[in-house]
Amino acid sequence: MIRVVLVDDQALFRAGIRMLVDSQPDLEVVGEAADGREGIAVVRETRPDVVLMDIRMPVLDGLAATAELLADDAPPRIVMLTTFDLDEAAARAIRQGASGFLLKDADPEFLLAAIRTVHSGSAVIAASATRELFGAFPAPAAVPAQFDTLTEREREIFALAARGLSNAEIAAREYLSEATVKTHISRILTKLDLRDRVQLVVFAFDHGLV
Repeated sequence: MIRVVLVDDQALFRAGIRMLVDSQPDLEVVGEAADGREGIAVVRETRPDVVLMDIRMPVLDGLAATAELLADDAPPRIVMLTTFDLDEAAARAIRQGASGFLLKDADPEFLLAAIRTVHSGSAVIAASATRELFGAFPAPAAVPAQFDTLTEREREIFALAARGLSNAEIAAREYLSEATVKTHISRILTKLDLRDRVQLVVFAFDHGLV
């Protein structure tokens, strides 16, 4: 069972999402909150797998709440909720370690799939969408020293993953098995201290590597 917490200041929106999530046999809403400060308390009490976090809320906004939660030991996966397609706050949250973002008017099936995708350790948003987002809000490009620890093969796979290719597509292009690609990706994430492939794309953009 995937445990979910909803953090949003609109009660009607939370009620709709709760009904949708609880209708699924493998998903369960274990808590709700109306602002970021309350959300932090609920998340720490219920220990969910996935948090759906609104960006703009009273008391404490979603960006600050996300930063605080991601500083915890074993934090949950956090998906930002926004009404704007290219949202600078969403970009900042992803840089902090959020697993992606969803528009509040997203299709219900897409939202459910997103929760499952994030829980599995992957990203909510396609790499192409991430590239568009971070192209709109560029950051200074200074390649950190740990990038030099990647092997030549790891750099090749890093470049392909940063362009949005799936493990299967990378495997076909590099004449490797998908299992080998997965191992390389895992090593790359570890060496660069990144949580997932969204963070990999962000890293590539932030440091001028794509």
